[in-house]
Amino acid sequence: MKAQRQHAVERLLAEHQVTSQGHLVDMLAEAGFDATQATVSRDLEELGAVKVRIHGGDLVYAIPEIAHQRTVPEDHLRRVFSDWVVDVAVNTPLIVLRTPPGSAHVVASALDRSARPDVIGSVAGDDTIMVLVAPGVAASELAGTFRSLAGL
Repeated sequence: MKAQRQHAVERLLAEHQVTSQGHLVDMLAEAGFDATQATVSRDLEELGAVKVRIHGGDLVYAIPEIAHQRTVPEDHLRRVFSDWVVDVAVNTPLIVLRTPPGSAHVVASALDRSARPDVIGSVAGDDTIMVLVAPGVAASELAGTFRSLAGL
């Protein structure tokens, strides 16, 4: 039951902006899981969840790294980029993404898990991500794709 509940927590955090443990308890109840705030607190700690600031200043829970074997769909990447990417710059063969403070790791993790063939990998700081573009890919075109994903 714990593994199923924690999987549900991962899914809920990926799909919704969860601002409090109480909110997560309510969402789990709607999904058929009976959990207390103490249980949710332990689950969040075990999953490595952190609070990150999003546009507008709200803090939401996020899991920086979900199992590397799982890839994220394009709509998840679009949601993450639109929520957290505030600027895209190009310095071939790198693309630099800017986020609000404390959010870069969430974007980098989603990008890495997207398994895009045009991206070799990313390195995240607090509010900046360096994306290494794959050979043969025009960094300016990929940056345009990222701007579109972010709604910039």
